[in-house]
Formats: sequence, structure tokens, C-alpha cells
Amino acid sequence: MVDLDWKAKMVSSDLPNKSPKLSNKLHVAIPPAAQFRGVTNVSPVPASDAACSAYEHYLRLPELRKLWASRDFPGWRTEPVLKPALQALEITFRFVSTVLSDPRPYANRREWKRRLESLATSQIELIAAICEDEARDPETRGTAPIVDLCSSDGVLARDGSYAEVWKLPGESTVVNRYSEASLLPRLATWQKSEDVAQKIMYSIECEMRRCPYTLGLGEPNLSGKPNLEYDAVCRPSDVHSLKKSPYDHVDNHENQAVYTTHQILETWIQVAKGVIDRVVERIAGGRFDRAADDCFLLERIWKLLAEIEELHLLMDPDDFLRLKNQLLMRSFGETEAFCFRSRALVEVTRCCKDLRHKVPEILAVEVDPKGGPRVQEAAMRLFREKKGESEKIYLLQGLQAIESALKRFFYAYRQLLVAVMGSLEANRGNNGGVLVSSETSDSLSQLFLEPTYFPSLDAAKTFLGEFWNRREQHGGGGAVKVYPVGN
Repeated sequence: MVDLDWKAKMVSSDLPNKSPKLSNKLHVAIPPAAQFRGVTNVSPVPASDAACSAYEHYLRLPELRKLWASRDFPGWRTEPVLKPALQALEITFRFVSTVLSDPRPYANRREWKRRLESLATSQIELIAAICEDEARDPETRGTAPIVDLCSSDGVLARDGSYAEVWKLPGESTVVNRYSEASLLPRLATWQKSEDVAQKIMYSIECEMRRCPYTLGLGEPNLSGKPNLEYDAVCRPSDVHSLKKSPYDHVDNHENQAVYTTHQILETWIQVAKGVIDRVVERIAGGRFDRAADDCFLLERIWKLLAEIEELHLLMDPDDFLRLKNQLLMRSFGETEAFCFRSRALVEVTRCCKDLRHKVPEILAVEVDPKGGPRVQEAAMRLFREKKGESEKIYLLQGLQAIESALKRFFYAYRQLLVAVMGSLEANRGNNGGVLVSSETSDSLSQLFLEPTYFPSLDAAKTFLGEFWNRREQHGGGGAVKVYPVGN
């Protein structure tokens, strides 16, 4: 069902053909391109339309996209990023309920609880980072839909959304408000999930401490901060209306686990799309410090995606492999990895790689059409002299952090395939081979074996490192110029 035709899109490198001349005859050996033979800077392409459509139908992605795309607060610019993040967290609460309701005696509930607690905490950390970014930006500060807990004058509402009334020392009365529709407050009342829910609530309390508001999911809220209008933003009832898969009739308890895992994955991929859009917008506007923050946020999202995928390790091997055949996950003749059925993942991967084209814009130089070291020299000057442009260094570091996290994700995904389905499945795209090398690699392996996306930054750091190494060898004496004068 999957038949991928790879389009080898060779990206023209801004790496110079000749290394810049350094004084004192400093020579640095750059690894030749031949070491990467067979692996090129290509962008992945999704699987066949039939395979992608079947994947999206299984996860009910068209309905999820409508939830992600809804704009209930037009003046709130953070909504496209924060809304799907909160929805992914809400799906995680549902996953806790699913795992703890599993009747199979051999299910590893103890490790499932630990992993889901960790996953929820990781998501809360990213949500808090998004809220902190909103508070730091003058354009978005104060635009979130919140409820002032002190405005009720201690009056308990009748709609069931207020849980307790208390008073801060020397301040006004506070009504601590909980969400009505979220599953987390309900999990806190169930004996099986009480400890998990309480730990998540305390994580919210700790991670949101630097934010101007909190989520209102049952956390203590000791500071009496305003609550986000969680139910209006996240719309938990609509999220949980999608809890059943179109293949819910399949007699396999791992079906719900696979379905929920990938719903969380796709929802965070949607968050990544919004963050990438902000990176591009902020670079174009010269707001390099804000773009750098988003780059490091995107790096953490890639790490979260890997953590989500690792939940497959806890699924029962026999039940999972039986489900694989029940859902016809793999048809005869298919060779590509399952992850390429996610059009969104392929798109985010491409967009992350395309951020390399922003380097000349950040350094305020043009790429030399003759292949000269113009970009490399500008990067070395920036790293060495700084001149009050530290935010540009942060941004370049953030771009390289994204590359590193992206490649780690696909490397970890390949190892996951081996652990969950066996080495034969992982090596389908390698003509049945057992070993993966740069000369005989499948399309998945190419993503983590290909050369760096930022050859000029790589060369600049290489030369700068050799410069300091030479200075150290000569006792730090003498002035050695690390880049030629002029462009």
C-alpha cells in the first residue's frame, strides 16, 4: 500500500570550495564530501495517498484538525500554539484512564503510570514555556482569556466550576476555580488514578509559577493567580468526543493505546507547525531573541515526540503484532517506515530543514554565487567578536539544536522499530540488509546520516576551534587573525 518515490532534492551548499586563508599558515582539514556518499540533504516525502489517508482516517485527524483550527479568541495570537498543546495534554489524561482501566492481568500498569506521569510533566513544561513567552512579548502580553479569581468576592458559583474559597493574608478573598470538562479533576477522585492526578496537579503548580496565570485544573494555585479559561480554549468535551477509533470494533486492547498515542503525537506536531511559523515571522522582523526562544522550544518538542513514540515499548508484543495485522498496517511490497504516513511529520521535518536558508539573513550577508566563504566568515566574526549581537548567536545555536533533535528523533524511531517489531521490519527499506551505512541506507536512515544542514556554521566552528587550539599550543602568545579582512 505504501510506495514512496524519493525526490533527491540536492540543496546547494554555501560551504566554500576553498577554506579561508588564516594567518600563520593555519591549515584545517575538512572532512571530504565523499564520506557521505549515497546520503544527500534530501527532504522526506510522505507515503502514498492511500496509506496516508488510511492513517488519517484511523486517527480521525480531519476532525482533530477542525479543533486545532478553531479560533475562538481572535485577539489572542498564542491560541494557534497553545490550544493544540492543551488538547494533547487532555488526551493524555484520557490515556491515564484507559491504561488504569485495562483488564489484562499482564499489562505493565506500574511502568505505564510512570511513563504517563513523565509524559504529562514534559507537556506541562512546554505549555508553561509557551505561556512565559507570551508574557514576555509586548504584542501578546495580557491577551489570554483568563478569569480573575478575586472578582467573585468569595461567592461560590452554582455551576459546579468553583471548588473552594480561601483568603490570601492581607488580600482579598480568592475562589479557586477548577475546570468542569477536563478529566484531570475527575481522575483525582478515582482511587486508581488519585496519585497520578495529584502528581500532575503539583507539576502544573510548579511549572506555571513564572506565568501570569495558571491552568485551573485542580492545582493548588497558592499564589491566587488568574485561571486560563481552560474549557473555552481546550474544549475538552469536543476532544473526548473523538476517543473512539473507527476500528474500535477490533478485538485488541492495544488498539486504544496505539490510537491515543498517535493522537497525542499528531497534536504536538501541529504545535510544532505553529512554532515554526513564529520562528520565520520573528526572523523576518529582526526579533532574533524571540526567534531563538522558539528554536529551543522546537528542539524540546522534537524530544517530546520521541518520548511519545517510546510508549510503544510498553505495549504487549503479542497483542501489538496481532493488531498490526488486524489493521493491515503493512501490505506486501511496502518498504518505507510507518512514520512517513504522517503528512504533518513530513512537512514539519521539511520546514525545520528549510530553516537553514535563514542563516545568511541572520548574519546580514548574501551567499556568494561563486561558492566563496562569505557566510562562513560572517559566522566566525560573530562568534569571535559578538559586538552586542548575542541574540544572533543564541538563534544560530537554536537552529543547530533543532537539527540535532530532529536527527535524534529519526535515529531513535529506527531503534524503536527494531525493539517493537524486530530488525526485519526496521531494515525493509535497506533491501533486507542488517547493517545500515551511508552508502546503503533506507530513506529513514538518510535523515540522520546526511551531512549537517548548516555547513557554514560547521566550518566556522571548526576553524575557530583550530584557532584556539593553535593559540594553546603556542602558549597563547602572539596575535593570530582567525579570518581574512573584508569579504
